[in-house]
Amino acid sequence: MLNANRLSTNIIVTVLVLVMVFLLPLLDRRICARLGVNLHHGLSSNPKADALLKIRQLILFAVFFVYIMVFAYLVFFSRSASEQYLVHIAPFADLQHAINTDYGPFDFIVAIFKEGVQSAFSHVRVVKIEDITQVYMNIMLFVPMGYLLPYVFEFFRSGSWARPVLACFVISFITENLQLIFRRGFYDMDDLLANTLGGLIGTLLFISVAYVVTHPNWRRELFTLRSWRTAAKNGALYPYARRVGISRTTLLGTDEGEVFFFYVSKLGFRPRKQIVPEYSFGTDFLFELGSSQVEIHCSNRPDKLQTQYLTISARDLLEIKKRLQEHDIEPGPFEQDPYTGQRRVSFSGPDGVVITLLEE
Repeated sequence: MLNANRLSTNIIVTVLVLVMVFLLPLLDRRICARLGVNLHHGLSSNPKADALLKIRQLILFAVFFVYIMVFAYLVFFSRSASEQYLVHIAPFADLQHAINTDYGPFDFIVAIFKEGVQSAFSHVRVVKIEDITQVYMNIMLFVPMGYLLPYVFEFFRSGSWARPVLACFVISFITENLQLIFRRGFYDMDDLLANTLGGLIGTLLFISVAYVVTHPNWRRELFTLRSWRTAAKNGALYPYARRVGISRTTLLGTDEGEVFFFYVSKLGFRPRKQIVPEYSFGTDFLFELGSSQVEIHCSNRPDKLQTQYLTISARDLLEIKKRLQEHDIEPGPFEQDPYTGQRRVSFSGPDGVVITLLEE
């Protein structure tokens, strides 16, 4: 039986975590490459890539579910209920009781530089190994959490690295409270800190191992990012790079009836505003879809317009393509965007507008 306080359990959990960290992305990359599946929303050589990607996602969900089951067993079900509610809020008290040292933290660092590492550590004595293994286990239990959250769920992968770490803190906080409520262990501030540290380590392992293995061009991406930061750090909008975005595109049109029918009835844009400019026979429209807006100036004259382009980011391109066909809009074949390497599909709108859906 696994017990979170046993040294053997610590060793087993450590081995399983290391195997998961290094083996999962390696298998993921090799299997997808052999099946002709692009992991990064790019154009896949396998025509069944979308179905295979859904199967891959289900497998990742299963891996995460197995981890949650093991986690729940070690945290709740491997322990017997105590007779009273226990709370321990003194931070790092267990480690202070487990380790005796002749130096304080600052003096110990000074001793490393003055006496050497071996001499400094000769003044450190382990008194209670159980408390150390308990802290270590609390760290290791949350390493997979910080690693799998961005690996499995796009929400934690697409945002800041702080998202999975914050999620680990919240999950640990809930776990400690459930242990207190059901008297399975006790509410321990050290556990909360150790769990959050484990989540941070797991997130850093995802960035340094999983991302590197599954993104062969990571060096080029890192070089581009560093070059941009160096060149743009004095730019006017650089401090607001994460808070700005293009939300409105302006197009030209001719027939307002055709424009309204295509964008509203066929594509499902919401008409936000219609303006008839003074001293003009035309009509101006503002259409909205989600956070994107399209402004169209219709002249209501049979002018011949040059080709115009509208690019919209979207997910589930295969499903969108099917819906377009159901609404008598025939998109072209999937292509690979030359700038991002992601899939895209295009179709024609009124007045020579080429609308491209680019997969996020």
